[in-house]
Amino acid sequence: MVKKIALLLFGVGLCLIGYALMQMLSSNQSEKAALAEAKDYLKMASLLDEKTIFEKQDTLELSFQNGETIGILQIPNLDKELPIVEGTDDIALKQGVGHYSGTVYPGEKDQILFSGHRDTVFTGLDNLQNGDSIIVKMAHGTFTYAIVGTEIVEENDETVIRSTAPEELLTLSTCYPFRYIGNAPQRYVVYAKLVESSL
Repeated sequence: MVKKIALLLFGVGLCLIGYALMQMLSSNQSEKAALAEAKDYLKMASLLDEKTIFEKQDTLELSFQNGETIGILQIPNLDKELPIVEGTDDIALKQGVGHYSGTVYPGEKDQILFSGHRDTVFTGLDNLQNGDSIIVKMAHGTFTYAIVGTEIVEENDETVIRSTAPEELLTLSTCYPFRYIGNAPQRYVVYAKLVESSL
């Protein structure tokens, strides 16, 4: 009887591992496809005359549909180049880093919030230090931020989402602890201030 239970548990364990591996492979494929789409989008935008796409910076109005690939996030110290997708639902986060639609975009002088999974796009986020660079590339420009701090908050703590105008603050958020199994109870948050932009 004990042997049968052990074999059953072993079989269940193998099934769970197989399912997790399939989910990771699917997520990796979605992320690669979104990154290729983002590169094509930025390449196409660079070929067009900027004046035909955008008005002057003070009247810049950006609008994207949920699930649309909108740019690239680079984290040099982690050797990461990630697609940025509009929205933070499961579909968007499966493709890459999600832009929280309740916040602005780079260049709009307020808070920008990006979210991502701790076991895919934001693996190693806790290894970054103050001063490390984060680069956002979008069709209207390239924006470089320097990390100024981190914090750990509870899962439902919405105080991290706030207006920082007129200061531009890039905020990255992911589940915490990083090696937690299941739905993590906290969030790891990185704050970075704008240090350079090219429009």
